[in-house]
Amino acid sequence: MPDTTKDRKAHLLDTLKRAILTQDIRPGADLDEAQLSEDFALSRTPLREVLRELAGLGYVELRANRGARVSEMSHTTLRDFFLAAPMIYGAILRLAALNATPTQIAALKAAQEDFRAALRKGSTTNRTLANNRFHEITGEMAGNIYLLPSFHRLLIDHARISMTFYRPVTPAMAESVSEASQQHDAIIAAIEARDEATAAQLAEDHWNLSRNQIEMFVMPAGMGQPLGTLPRSTSA
Repeated sequence: MPDTTKDRKAHLLDTLKRAILTQDIRPGADLDEAQLSEDFALSRTPLREVLRELAGLGYVELRANRGARVSEMSHTTLRDFFLAAPMIYGAILRLAALNATPTQIAALKAAQEDFRAALRKGSTTNRTLANNRFHEITGEMAGNIYLLPSFHRLLIDHARISMTFYRPVTPAMAESVSEASQQHDAIIAAIEARDEATAAQLAEDHWNLSRNQIEMFVMPAGMGQPLGTLPRSTSA
């Protein structure tokens, strides 16, 4: 257990992020604040500071007099995910190509090496987290205060869904995962070249690659159209 309150808060933050991204804590689950306080040796005030930070990033919801709950993944949120993902990914990569610093590009290359290593010999959890970190860095590159909250929430749900995607059970799925890694390389090259148009196109290609695999696990049986293609109802 870390020694200082600051270190214990950081440890709790990282632990909860990982548990939520990998669905060790399920969407919609209530967090036992008393147990977390005991397990991480934190009083109520620093514990709530961590939960507020997680809420700001989209990991949890804070409810008055009811405590914290992991952000849900309902049919509505998943449909919104499919509608918003290509637009947000495209905007993020376009801005990343415009704004990335050499230090950030180096970090993105290192994240890609970690992703490759996870694909070779890592667990599903490691693959999911490595992919999530790659995309987190593109958000840091974009540096847009209006887009980042939506992008962070998008990455959380993408990671939770990807716990299945990065457990390929057919040759076609394994090939898609390999192609995703190749697209990461192309994204790095476009960002390094300051080619915003290519970066935006790669965002669309990257999304389309994973979309079909993701839909297999989130589309209700018998639904005739892919998620994201139906208009949202305007009726009360």
